[in-house]
Amino acid sequence: MRVTRSLLSLALALAVVLPIGLRAEEPPHYTFSPAPPGTVTQNVLLYMAGQAMHSQWRAVASKKLVGTDSGTKFYQWYLSIYQIDDTTYTLRYRSPTNGAPLEKVTKAHGGGMWYPLQDLTIVGAGQFSMASVDQLVVASHQTGADCGAATVTVFGYDFKKNKVVQAVRADNGCSLTATIVRGKSGALDSLRLSGPYYDKTAPMCCPTKPKASAMLRVVNGKWVESPAYYDLNRKY
Repeated sequence: MRVTRSLLSLALALAVVLPIGLRAEEPPHYTFSPAPPGTVTQNVLLYMAGQAMHSQWRAVASKKLVGTDSGTKFYQWYLSIYQIDDTTYTLRYRSPTNGAPLEKVTKAHGGGMWYPLQDLTIVGAGQFSMASVDQLVVASHQTGADCGAATVTVFGYDFKKNKVVQAVRADNGCSLTATIVRGKSGALDSLRLSGPYYDKTAPMCCPTKPKASAMLRVVNGKWVESPAYYDLNRKY
């Protein structure tokens, strides 16, 4: 979908005009173009370009069976992010096609198994950087050996480039979950990250703190984690 600068400016203007908390209504009947691959597990409505008319987005998690071995089913997971155009949600980003957080699942050499083993959950949408503008939070886990690696990714919309981008990513061994903490009295939202904490010398079997948590929030335009338990990759 092509979005001209004038339309983009109008959308931003309308987003400012609408009061915080007022959500533009979604068309009662809509379609996806192209459709999410496989079986849909989650379908979440959000407003990545502001809460204006015709500014709805949808994030869809889905999975597609790629093979079976000894009764175990192996799936390729997908994250698809759509922006509405009239009554059609047009694809703007898909993982693994457009990159992280998911990798392409492939068959193991000389065997009947597929790797990596994957799982993906849409945590929800939060207003972390700007009031009335949603960012998408996704938690994923991929295993090739041992306990694998977990990632929490925050996606946003870059108004200047007119594209979906990764705002920040937190990585951890074995597991990592995220909970959106809603801001009070007009404050922005933040993320609570939870999982084992490993210092630089700790092996995967033996975390330094089996149960730890850290807060991730935007401070003066920059993502800040406190305490710095998990590997942070700031994208923009």
